[in-house]
Amino acid sequence: MQQQLPAAVEAPHPTTPTSARRASPSEAATDRIARAKKAYSVRRASLERQDGLGLIDNAAPQAGDLVLARVAHLGMHQHLESADGRRQRLWPGDEIIVAYGQRYAPDQFEATIPDDLAPCQLVAGGGVAARVLSRHASVKPATQIEPLGLLADARGVLNLQRSALGPARGRAALTVAVLGSSMNAGKTTTAAHVIAGLKRAGLRVGAAKVTGTGAGGDRWLMQDAGASPVLDFTDMGYASTAGLTPQAIEHILLDLSGHLASTAVDCAVIEVADGILQRETAALVRSHLFAKYVDAIIFAAPDALSAIAGATWLEQAGLPLAAVSGVLTASPLATREAGAALNVPTFAVDELATPGVLCAIVPKVAELVARSPWKLG
Repeated sequence: MQQQLPAAVEAPHPTTPTSARRASPSEAATDRIARAKKAYSVRRASLERQDGLGLIDNAAPQAGDLVLARVAHLGMHQHLESADGRRQRLWPGDEIIVAYGQRYAPDQFEATIPDDLAPCQLVAGGGVAARVLSRHASVKPATQIEPLGLLADARGVLNLQRSALGPARGRAALTVAVLGSSMNAGKTTTAAHVIAGLKRAGLRVGAAKVTGTGAGGDRWLMQDAGASPVLDFTDMGYASTAGLTPQAIEHILLDLSGHLASTAVDCAVIEVADGILQRETAALVRSHLFAKYVDAIIFAAPDALSAIAGATWLEQAGLPLAAVSGVLTASPLATREAGAALNVPTFAVDELATPGVLCAIVPKVAELVARSPWKLG
């Protein structure tokens, strides 16, 4: 039987003393908070109706602060993902509870945390509030929201760090990382197929997404593939990892790996969001901790040139690249183009769900299977 994950550890707001950020509780504010549509990003926060829960409207928001906001004008995101994955349809005038965070999405928005509670934007369907700096030409302008106040109680502003999982140490016997050249390179699909292949081999698999923007789709896809437990950076108190320090990103990897290991999984599959040139991703992948914790890397790419450039980058960094996959492999011609220049094999995502393929490209899988009481699927 798997061990239970430890309870959340409460922590004070990271910046401003509680006394300077005290709420003005009222029955009306408490009622509005209870009725508001709540985002995936804030799912771990305790928002039960309680005395003292109110709003403050004169503070500078920090990363992870919870905010009650009114939808002013619909744009790119017309649904808000809930904690259980339901896409809640948004309407002008709706009140929502989301968290402040940065966004780094070359295919959508570049956004930062504003320095006040002026109108800003909903920059992710999982529930991230920020001020848009730029957007991809192919996407609509962001949905406009009007912050009504930061959620707060007698201790101060409610921040996602309050309800984060505590520190954990340890690692699974095998950790496979899935990286990519960019957004939409097929990373999560690749990770899901690796999970399915490991599970079919009779191994217990846990999974984690260590960087990105809070949303549940990737988490549930990995869960559907057979991973248990599945965690992500929101469990560690972050709505988004964009803009975090390298040390903070390393701690997310360290703690999520530890929590997976605590449940006695045989293998951990971790996904690192965005492309390897993105600032936080590049810092993590080049860190000593990443090299220590990761046994094999599957690299996802959308085309042959991206595959070759990414594989070269990883090999020059001395990292254990095992294979290339992703959107590239939907095209046999593009796969052959890449294969002619790569030093590692290229596999379609469906092939990665085959235990024999994983045993061939990651020898440690075969070792674990040999010790497993279950037969190959």
